[in-house]
Amino acid sequence: MNAQSLVPVIVFGPLVGATLAGLFGRRLGDTISQAITTGLLMLSCVLSWVVFSQWAWGGLEPFTLTLAPFIHVGDFISNWSIRLDALSAVMLIVVTTVSALVHLYSWGYMAEDPSKPRFFAYLSLFTFAMLALVTAADFMQLFFGWEGVGLASYLLIGFWFHKPSANAASIKAFVVNRVGDFGFALGIMTVFWQFHTIQFAPLFPQIAGMAGKGWLFAGHVWPAVDLACVLLFIGAMGKSAQFFLHTWLPDAMEGPTPVSALIHAATMVTAGVYMVCLLSPMFEYAPVAKQVVTLIGAVTALFAATVGLAQNDIKRVIAYSTCSQLGYMFFAAGVGAYQAAMFHLFTHAFFKALLFLGAGSVIHGMHHEQDMRKMGGLWKYLPVTYAVMTIGTLAITGFGIPGVELGFAGFYSKDTIIEAAYAAGHEHGGVAYFAFIVGLLAAGLTAFYSWRLAFMTFHGHAKWGHDEAHDAHGAHADAHAHDDHAHADHGHDDHAHGHKPHESPLVMLVPLIVLAIGAVFAGFVFVEKFVGDERAEFWKAAIFNAPANHVLEHAHHSPEWLMWAPLVVSMAGLAGAFYVYIVKEGMGARIAANKGILWTFFYNKWFFDELYEATIVRLTKFLGDVFWKVGDQKIIDGLGPDGVAAVSSAVGKQAGKLQTGFLYHYAFVMLLGVAGLLTFALVAWQA
Repeated sequence: MNAQSLVPVIVFGPLVGATLAGLFGRRLGDTISQAITTGLLMLSCVLSWVVFSQWAWGGLEPFTLTLAPFIHVGDFISNWSIRLDALSAVMLIVVTTVSALVHLYSWGYMAEDPSKPRFFAYLSLFTFAMLALVTAADFMQLFFGWEGVGLASYLLIGFWFHKPSANAASIKAFVVNRVGDFGFALGIMTVFWQFHTIQFAPLFPQIAGMAGKGWLFAGHVWPAVDLACVLLFIGAMGKSAQFFLHTWLPDAMEGPTPVSALIHAATMVTAGVYMVCLLSPMFEYAPVAKQVVTLIGAVTALFAATVGLAQNDIKRVIAYSTCSQLGYMFFAAGVGAYQAAMFHLFTHAFFKALLFLGAGSVIHGMHHEQDMRKMGGLWKYLPVTYAVMTIGTLAITGFGIPGVELGFAGFYSKDTIIEAAYAAGHEHGGVAYFAFIVGLLAAGLTAFYSWRLAFMTFHGHAKWGHDEAHDAHGAHADAHAHDDHAHADHGHDDHAHGHKPHESPLVMLVPLIVLAIGAVFAGFVFVEKFVGDERAEFWKAAIFNAPANHVLEHAHHSPEWLMWAPLVVSMAGLAGAFYVYIVKEGMGARIAANKGILWTFFYNKWFFDELYEATIVRLTKFLGDVFWKVGDQKIIDGLGPDGVAAVSSAVGKQAGKLQTGFLYHYAFVMLLGVAGLLTFALVAWQA
């Protein structure tokens, strides 16, 4: 099959499904709407793997299909095009595979929801926007897909719009992403201003010629390529929930669990990583921007890992895990190991989607309970879910044996990132060494909070039959302790907490099993093509490494101790979690009850929400009130239409007093008028 004829079907298939289910869902009915959207996603998924196999093993060359002209104004030229290279081929299988499995999983998870056509239409719309993003041939289409996934995420996070918390979370995600997108738009403008094109093909060859050049602004010479890359990276910070612009991510858990898997596993949050790797020809000549990417990525990895230690909502723990893993991807790209960043994006999609959908299976089996303090001992009741989530935990913690190079998916990709950071730090020093240290520390923290989730959920004493799980300090600490569709009034009143947990239906378990297979084998099968000896042939021209960039080569010659270091810190995290939550069961609750400084700091997410509320939100509200109440109401309206109307009304009321209806009043007024005219005539005649 010809890849050039398959790719348009892959991209536009989900759009057709979204249109049919969204516009005609009520007429088609739930089952047909679900079948159409899921079937088209399955078709896109199969065709994506066909195209990927042609790329990886069939010698397929990069190509660009121009579908239609879009904007042609002077030098500004943008066409609707589809670009296929190694990056887009990888992203096609990542996006369509996870989305297809999420669609199938949602048949069981959303079975009792009355708005299934709308939900499946949103899922397919989201997938189409992401596919448009990853196949973009210029910045305009990239921006279209970028904003499309932002819109679709707003719709999905606020799917249960009757809930105030869901509405607030969707608006928060939308607004925070607009902050990043403002920087992204400025970056695109800067690129066009400097290079007079927004199309990738003619743009990338020009970058080397601009290296070291700048432009004078406000008395300072700004490095041209660095400026563009930093502005573009601000967009990535918002979309990929990096430090400072991360606050929307945990609140996005207000959406249904399949939404969490789709947004946080393989699609929206990885768009920023994909964009940085796509623009490697620019970032390779932007040393300042690369340091910024490395620093922000490392800080994010550490921040999110610490916050994940203290969360009790099963979905929020995994959400912060996503944030932390994205930090790994970014600092990998920042040190120049773009291939390692994409490799971790690829493997992460499998085990993170597995963990999110596994958490959904737990929530479903627990009658929509999300608080891990109300779980325990579930391995007997949810054996398949327990098995696949254990696989996901082993994958995210990077379990493997370095000597024989055998392990789960995360072992290959995460270890490569840590080794690349060490190699870059050893060669150049600076923030790369910081990223290496943080990468090791975050690996230990990742193991601790991941096994903490597994032990609190599946092991220990069962706490789901009563309310003892809520300790004195936190009976109401987690406002979102229940999955939102438990409150959606969908007929769940018969599900009391006293009921025994139960395994999920087969339609939910099949996607989990498929993802578990990916979490086991994705790293082993593709390590050579992504970061090994075959990487040059696989990536071809899709990723650019400057002649001085030898990070991956040096990473493959790491010292012996470095190869074992990630495993050692991960095992330390496992041992710590086992001691606190199994050997000394209840110790974690006692630590939380003491409300120590560190626990309070981590539990409250470094107080970022409170800080933003006290500064940005209040200042914005104050300025809004000033401009509205003073500027708009009192000045503009007061002196303008309202003022004129008030004066006219007052004059009219005073003039109306003359209209008494008595004849002698009118005669008197006429007499006064005549006297006034005579007086004026006499004065004028004398003058």
